[in-house]
Amino acid sequence: MSFLRRSATKPAADGPADGSADGSAEAAADSAAPRRPGQSAPKGRPTPKRREAEGARRGPVAPPPMTQREAVKRSKEATKSLTKDERKALTRERRERMMRGDNDYLMARDKGEIRAWVRDVVDTRRNLAGLLMPLAILSFVVLLIPNPYVTTYGPMILLVAILAAVVDGAILGRKLGRDVKAEFPNGDGTTNRTSGRALGFYAFNRAVMPRRWRVPKPRVSRDGS
Repeated sequence: MSFLRRSATKPAADGPADGSADGSAEAAADSAAPRRPGQSAPKGRPTPKRREAEGARRGPVAPPPMTQREAVKRSKEATKSLTKDERKALTRERRERMMRGDNDYLMARDKGEIRAWVRDVVDTRRNLAGLLMPLAILSFVVLLIPNPYVTTYGPMILLVAILAAVVDGAILGRKLGRDVKAEFPNGDGTTNRTSGRALGFYAFNRAVMPRRWRVPKPRVSRDGS
């Protein structure tokens, strides 16, 4: 009986013999403790992805600019710490990429696959609008000649050339509008208008410029290669 009384009055054990409770408490403390950048995750928790770890080191990322003015303002702020030579190199690189047709460096009116496709169409055909600038320069020179026939018929020839170029641009615009709907039924993700009138005006402005002055530079030859 004395043995039974001693067993009944024996104090309860402090915890499991295997120490599982202590291990759970330590794991919870480790998971709650903040980790330094680059420190691996504690046992029992998934390892963070590389993108999440890099984002934690860099901090919050600013949202993309909503307007062209905001983009220019951010660009100026980002280049304040650069030297004069570094700014020149950066400007030169941006222009080179723009001339190559890099979509990230183009003006808003030139962005998107549709506008790139329209530029290729213009660059592969012979446009009457391409005659306007040479004819205008030639007419200016010829009109300086004191000849009644030149002063009478010169402006008429230039007017006919302008009308022909406008008609050619209107026909091209209607064709581009139909072809773009068939080629890009879902658009290209930009806000640029894809109507025949808008594309025709865009194509006309590019066709007026001599081929070597066009921005971005033509990426196809006259024969389409």
